[in-house]
Parts: sequence; C-alpha cells; structure tokens
Amino acid sequence: MGSRTGILAVAGAIALANAVVAKEAIAQEAPRRPPISVTTAQATTSSLPYEIDSIGSVQAIASIQMRSRVDAQVESIAVPDGATVKKGDVLVKLDSRQISAQLKQAQAQLARDQAQLEQNLRDVKRYTELVEKKATPQINLDNSKTATLATKAQIAGDEAAIESLKVQLSYYTILAPVSGKVGTFSLRAGNMVRANDNTPTGVLVTINQIAPIYVALSIPQRYLADLRAAMKGAGALVEARPQGSSNWIEGKVAVLDNTIDPATGMLVARGEFANRDEALWPGQLCDVRVRLRMDDNLTTVPREAVQVGQKGNYIFVANGDKVALRTVKIGREQGGRTIVLEGVKPGETIVVEGANLLRDGASIAVRQPQKPAAKPAAKPSAS
Repeated sequence: MGSRTGILAVAGAIALANAVVAKEAIAQEAPRRPPISVTTAQATTSSLPYEIDSIGSVQAIASIQMRSRVDAQVESIAVPDGATVKKGDVLVKLDSRQISAQLKQAQAQLARDQAQLEQNLRDVKRYTELVEKKATPQINLDNSKTATLATKAQIAGDEAAIESLKVQLSYYTILAPVSGKVGTFSLRAGNMVRANDNTPTGVLVTINQIAPIYVALSIPQRYLADLRAAMKGAGALVEARPQGSSNWIEGKVAVLDNTIDPATGMLVARGEFANRDEALWPGQLCDVRVRLRMDDNLTTVPREAVQVGQKGNYIFVANGDKVALRTVKIGREQGGRTIVLEGVKPGETIVVEGANLLRDGASIAVRQPQKPAAKPAAKPSAS
C-alpha cells in the first residue's frame, strides 16, 4: 500500500512539472501585443463661443409690387429691367395730359374767385363809409359782407380741388418707394394700365430692397432666453454663408417673431445684413450661425477624444506609454472641441486618434498627426 502511494506521488510530481514546462513554452511562443499607435493632445483652458447652427433663407426687407392708381397709357419707362434705384427715383411715367388740363382749369377758377373776393372787399369798404354817412341802407353793407364770406368759401373749395388734382397728378409719375433693385417691367410704352388691377398683369414691376437685407432662420425655443439676453446686451451676432460659397458674412439678429410655432417648437428670427456688395440675394439658402455669447475658462478637448460606452462618456488619459480610462462629464461641442465639465484637468495628455482601439492599461506609441497634403501648384495657362 505504501509503495503504491509513493508511485502515485512521483507520477503527480512528474505531471505537474510537465504542465509547468508546457505553460512556459506556450508563454514563450505567444507574441506580446504591440503598442497601439495613437496621437495625443493636451486638455486646455480656453474660451468658446456659444453658437446656434441653422439653415436660413434670404428675404428682402421690403418687396413691393408697383401698380397704377389711375387708368392711363404708359408714356415711358424710366429705368431698365433689373436696375438699382434709390428711393424717389422715377420708374414709370403715364400720360397725364387730361389731369393736367383739369388742374389748370381749377387754377383758373381760383384766380377768378380771388378777383371776385377783391371786388367784394371793395364793396364792403365802400358800403361801410356810406352807412356811416347814412347814405345807403344797412342791408347793402350786410349783403356785401355775406358775398365776401361766400367768395372766401369758394376760394377754399378751389384750393381743395387743386390739392386733390395735384395728388391725382402725382399718380401719373410712379416713383420708387424704397431703394432697391427692380425686376422686369410687365408693360412698355403705349400699353394701357388700369387702376388697382389686382391681376398678375396689373403689376408694373416689383422692387426688392436688398441693402440692408434679412436672413430668416428657425431657432429651437430652448434658446429663446439666451437669445433675448444677447439682444439686450451687446447684441446677438449672426453669420451667413450662401450655399456654394466659402465666405461668412456678418450681421446681427434684428427681429424675433412674436410667436413660437406650437407644432414644431421653433421660433423664427431674422438677421439683418448691410449687404452693400449684394452677396446675399432674395430666395438664397444659407448656412447660418448665431453667436449668443462667449464662455471663458472652459476645459476643452478635441471632439474625437471623447468616446461613448455603456457607462457613458470616457476619455483615455496618457501617462508615459500606458493609458488609463477616465469617465468624464461633458458639455456642449463647438468648433471641433468638446467642453469637459468633470474628469479631466487642463494640461493632462489625452488620446485623440486611435482611442477606439484602446482598453484600460493598454500600451501606446505616440505618433505625430498627419498633416493634410499640400495642393499641387496650378499649371500656368498657355498664352
């Protein structure tokens, strides 16, 4: 029995030794995982603008359809199609000969009544002297005074008629009510126009005010308080970039609509732009961003450094050739950088590219980020 126990003990020792040797052999044969290539950056303290991104459409501040207020024939078109005009410039002249003749007739009537008034005043003066001398009855003086008052009333009526005719005469010269750009005239010299014609053919021309000009955009209602605060302060700045263009144009938020759409929860705002170079055109679509304020002393990291897992957001912090997983609380993102509220301090080195391949405690090899390739120089054109 004792010899059998010894044999089993010796066999167990031999098996254990063989297992240890096999494990060491496997460990020697298994290659070590190479360090993961990453790029890093510093968490920094910086200032970030608080901005809203949206899509907007360009709208003329004023778009006015010019119609005739009288029946007349078009005498002349004073400006070409598409012209830029100033407020008060002549656009269209209508045939005004008939109303001009009526005005002259009314002026002649006024002159006749003014002459009659002079006669009435002389009669009053003469009858006053005769009554004092008891050379004429009092009734003659009273009648002359009555005639004077009647003539004065007639003169007032003449003057009112003249003013009315002058107003009507002004309708025959159609002026630009605002500075802007005209479209295409629907009628030409010789055509007849009708008073207050509400059909499309009754529109002589449409004039759009484009300097300054509006860009309308929709803003979620959650930004309303911040937007109103910005407008009361230094002003809410707005930038617009016409689609297809690379240039941003600066303006300011000028108008907030007086209601929020309950179906969408959106508020319509309008940014005003000087548009002196006419870079914005009515009907154009634009990328728009509204700057509400500038926030200072924020801890920020590149947007790519923040990863999302089952337990929330996390960042890999580099310490030498190793990384540590750090759970973080983040804020908003702006301009490619994310605000870190908790979990990372300014100056710490964090992994940017390659973070999705890492795990807590992994080895890393830091490389320099690739720079964008330089564009080839344009070949000179053949002369």
